[in-house]
Amino acid sequence: MFRLDPRLEKDTIVVGDFAVSRLLLAKDSRYPWCILVPKRRDITELYQLTAAEQAQVNLESAFLGQQLMALYRGDSLNVAALGNVVSQLHIHHVVRYKTDVTWPGPIWGVGESEPYEQETLIRHQAEISALMANNFGFVSAV
Repeated sequence: MFRLDPRLEKDTIVVGDFAVSRLLLAKDSRYPWCILVPKRRDITELYQLTAAEQAQVNLESAFLGQQLMALYRGDSLNVAALGNVVSQLHIHHVVRYKTDVTWPGPIWGVGESEPYEQETLIRHQAEISALMANNFGFVSAV
């Protein structure tokens, strides 16, 4: 049975589920930042998924990135699966701006997370969920 890593659970809010991946919104208000987590046990690397699952995750990821960039109008979209701190396979999608605090460098390990106001977090969760609706088997958690 799929279980979300406790650190991901603590640092995110669930937006919903695609056919293969759970969609999370990071609680760090410095960046529009979503995370896809394939709903498979004991997977740490993309190559451990079946070819069909890899293809589906790729479609989900590309669609998510396109929608985030349209919604937040970023200058760049950083997509990465690091696994250095949380080994469970998860793919970050971070909208970046030339004006953000870490531009042009990476966001990891720089500064402290800034939590959203609860109302703003819920609004972003709902906005992102609405964009995902009726695509790639998405079921909203909202």
